[in-house]
Amino acid sequence: MPISLRLPALLLAMLPLNALAAEQWIVATDLWGNRNYQTLHLDVQGGRIAGRLDADPVTGTLSAGQMVFTATDSQGQRYQFDGRIDGARMQGQSDQPDTNNRDARAVHAFSTWKVPARASTAPQRHVFTPTDYSNTFSADRAPVLVIWPGDSVQTRTLDSGGVDENGVTRALFGNPQVGPFFVVGAEPGDTLAITLTSLKLNRDHADSLDGLVGRLKTPRVAAEASGLGKPVRWQLDRSRGVARPQGASGGLRHFEVPVKPMLGGLALAPGFGYPPFSTGDTADFGGNMDFNAVVEGNTVYLPVQQPGALMYLGDGHALQGDGETTQWALETSLDVEVKVELLKQHAITTPRVESATQIMTLGQGGSSDDALRIATSGMLQWLRQAYGLTLSEATQVLGVAVQYQVANLAGRSVGVAAKLDKAVLQGLQLQTTAAPGGGGVKRAAK
Repeated sequence: MPISLRLPALLLAMLPLNALAAEQWIVATDLWGNRNYQTLHLDVQGGRIAGRLDADPVTGTLSAGQMVFTATDSQGQRYQFDGRIDGARMQGQSDQPDTNNRDARAVHAFSTWKVPARASTAPQRHVFTPTDYSNTFSADRAPVLVIWPGDSVQTRTLDSGGVDENGVTRALFGNPQVGPFFVVGAEPGDTLAITLTSLKLNRDHADSLDGLVGRLKTPRVAAEASGLGKPVRWQLDRSRGVARPQGASGGLRHFEVPVKPMLGGLALAPGFGYPPFSTGDTADFGGNMDFNAVVEGNTVYLPVQQPGALMYLGDGHALQGDGETTQWALETSLDVEVKVELLKQHAITTPRVESATQIMTLGQGGSSDDALRIATSGMLQWLRQAYGLTLSEATQVLGVAVQYQVANLAGRSVGVAAKLDKAVLQGLQLQTTAAPGGGGVKRAAK
């Protein structure tokens, strides 16, 4: 069972004191056309306020709907905000150090929204029906739903072409995503653990192609395959759990394969300074990973880079071989349920996946060499964090036990996964700060 399923109470207890009960605001400061998002935690006592803006202490006053506060960073630099509250919104002006001159000041507009109070401390199951979809992974898209660590979300995704379970086009092609979902308490430097509780087919067909991606073609194969790349409709037999090419003849007329639904897209919003990413792309925050281990029952760990994490999901597949070699997998819509947990102050550098039997890190880069290096680095980090191994010791574990899998060849980046069987790790000693099993580590080891 994934670690995240065993520890909801413990993970919630790791949140900062009063973080889930205190008043929270999300502050968006316009820095010359670039929005910088921060979390403002406030404790209001009469007309005095105290708290923190991200990690920086805050003091100020509240009077007649006007809030004035100052945050002071670790170098003594002051960030002053003066805003007018209107219900759950606030906007105003901030006076901050100039980014190029510590002795100069710059004025920037800011706006905020207040994170709603939690109705119950018990984990909630939310049913969310999307009405629109995103073709980018972005921090600037308004959250579609606010959820808390321990909560679950049930929703539906489109296929990569934007088609729903009824065959109706609802969004632009290119892996449109549901979201983002705002996770209360998530801040940069944390890790979001997303357990795929349920992935179910909700229609009787999927679409794919014949042919091979360019990275797999020798000159001879490329010449022979010049006429390929045609659409292929697959019939999904949901009662039997198999897929077969619709109307196939010749050698494939009796061919069928068991389905294994997966999410091609799962991501958090990229950090400040990055533009929105296309939902066809990948990065350290996840993205169009197209990794066929992102299946029901497994847990995906992604690094938080924005307040609230801002989780996106989409691009359902009924089945995909390693690498997505025909450019499309069996593209279809899905009924999805996920559960989120929060690992506070635990930074990771690459997406991670945990199954009942393996831990996996995903490297995504412009070449297979880059992807291999990133996946390997991520696994070394996991071993050192979870088990306190030295670099020398971690490399020895990899040398006798690591497995590599080609995850994705169809996108602009290549995906390679490094994998270790949990059975191999049983002889290692978990750190006292690590969760049982070594998958979901609560806090990075020194």
